[in-house]
Amino acid sequence: MAPLDYDALGFKAILAKLDSGILIITINRAKQRNSFGDTLPEELIQVFGLADRDDRVRVVILTAEHTAPAYCSGADISKGWSALFKPEETAEGETAHRDTGGQVTLAIYSCRKITIAAVNGHAVGVGMTALQLPFDLRFVWEGAKLAFPFVRRGITPEAASSYLLPRLLGHSRSNALLLTGATLSPTSPLISSLYYEIIPKREDVLPAALTLAKDLAVNTSQLSVSYTKGLLQHPGDSIEENHLLDSRSIKLLGSGRDAAEGALAFKERRFPKFPDTLAENSSPWYPWWKTMDVKHRKAKL
Repeated sequence: MAPLDYDALGFKAILAKLDSGILIITINRAKQRNSFGDTLPEELIQVFGLADRDDRVRVVILTAEHTAPAYCSGADISKGWSALFKPEETAEGETAHRDTGGQVTLAIYSCRKITIAAVNGHAVGVGMTALQLPFDLRFVWEGAKLAFPFVRRGITPEAASSYLLPRLLGHSRSNALLLTGATLSPTSPLISSLYYEIIPKREDVLPAALTLAKDLAVNTSQLSVSYTKGLLQHPGDSIEENHLLDSRSIKLLGSGRDAAEGALAFKERRFPKFPDTLAENSSPWYPWWKTMDVKHRKAKL
């Protein structure tokens, strides 16, 4: 794909800037407490899709405009829950709806680059689900108030959180978080293991995420990252099947240029310069799992 100027894409709810292989996406809705509404969902879906296909991008960081107290204060329900459902979906029946938070989750989860959430404020609802759970790594401000308040709002968890949360924290902790809707600190034993690092000062969250991102942007192979994410997200049904999957993965990558460069850089005690890209060097075998089209299709009359 032709090189993109992310600054010139005309986003309204986010800011996006690419520098040295790191794409920083900033939620820019401070007046609305960085709530999940207006054009934010569509812009996040678009920018993560672009990042996935842009070989210049090695790491993606999502954070929030720091003048608002919240990283994301949840869904914008100022017009009620019914405003989130499109008229045509209501006309076509209860199975037609596609949760917007879930669409964002899938865009982030399927991004083949390393993704990091820099949670530099309070996070509630979709700010905990779509804007944290599908990321590879999460940094959080120690003073943040965190909640999955769905049962206290008369609705259910969304954004594929009932799939992701038990896989990240286990069923016991997920039960405690989703069935109580309690507000917690990141240091709570129920949720602390979700985070790569808990940062004492709010203003240090993004710099801490950037420090790790700079290391990963230089020292990781784009192909290795994408295949490793595939193995983690789409494992086989048995240890034997996983053995076959990782055997084929390491054979394919082990005979490539990135593996040769990684070994040489280690021998010469220098930073690697990985030459392979997803666009040019990914095997036709990848993805090895069955993909599913979940986009809504209008019912035929």
